[in-house]
Amino acid sequence: MSEARPLLKVEDLRTSFFTDDGEVPAVDGVSFHVNEGEVLGVVGESGCGKSVTSLSIMGLVPKPPGKIVGGKILYRDEDLTQASEKRMRDIRGNEIAMIFQEPMTSLNPVFTIGDQLTEAIRIHTKVNKKQAKEKAVEIMKMVGLPRAEELIKEYPHQLSGGMRQRVMIAMAMVCDPRVLIADEPTTALDVTIQAQILKLMKRLNKELNTAVLLITHDLGVVAETCERVVVMYSGKVVEEGTVEEIFKNPQHPYTKGLIKSVPDMRVKQQRLHSIQGNVPKPGSIKTGCRFAARCEYAFDRCLVETPELYETSQGHCTRCFLFDEVEEGVYDGTIAKG
Repeated sequence: MSEARPLLKVEDLRTSFFTDDGEVPAVDGVSFHVNEGEVLGVVGESGCGKSVTSLSIMGLVPKPPGKIVGGKILYRDEDLTQASEKRMRDIRGNEIAMIFQEPMTSLNPVFTIGDQLTEAIRIHTKVNKKQAKEKAVEIMKMVGLPRAEELIKEYPHQLSGGMRQRVMIAMAMVCDPRVLIADEPTTALDVTIQAQILKLMKRLNKELNTAVLLITHDLGVVAETCERVVVMYSGKVVEEGTVEEIFKNPQHPYTKGLIKSVPDMRVKQQRLHSIQGNVPKPGSIKTGCRFAARCEYAFDRCLVETPELYETSQGHCTRCFLFDEVEEGVYDGTIAKG
């Protein structure tokens, strides 16, 4: 990968939901960056804050009850947390686009595919109806949809799940955004269609140099598609590194557990590995490491102090006391790798 400058930087992002029970921190001090033309994976179990992070970037956190309470989201050095709603409408679609989890609920059932695509084009670009329709057909062909001229007259329910997901990608790519956020883009698709969608996203990334933020819980998707990975747990980043580093040398016990949980077709296993316990309810852990209750390596310090992100090698960091220099001589790190 060539040296590229960060296009999108998330710095110490904090997003909370205010309920009758008080403030619930869904995203708590998350930082990462996406370079130009890069595919960055964000992984973790359901409820870890992945989707709320993406909605925060897009300025789509429902208000109330949600609110960004701290941190910065820098797109080309412009802080989006301070941007007006008018400015965010300009950025959404034109600069940063998003593919949502479920295409059937994201597409309007009473409008044709063509109506929805041309509306997106005409909102963001100064073209007439005929030019918008031509652009819609062109982008549908680009994402591999057959008989595009007929398809634009059809309604979402007339399309298969894979075709609807391609329409969603077409809508996201229609204004040539610099950053594409894909939130679980292959959920509920069979493996053949999933492979086609991932191949399509990689092709668009290479051909258009679009930076992709891929949010998923599927490590197979990450291994196949991404260059770097951010692992999230309970609203925090617990490990970050290149795909090769994370898969060959996972260092946080949670990352190790995720990788062990993936079935290996080459080895006969009596039962699959699972991480004991459940993801804690957001805001329920006030002190200590949030993974401590589920971690086989936890010791006293983990219950009373919150670990920082420790850099273990260039570009690879982990939020675990096993890699704190203070603990050297007590724990040499091999326990986390073993």
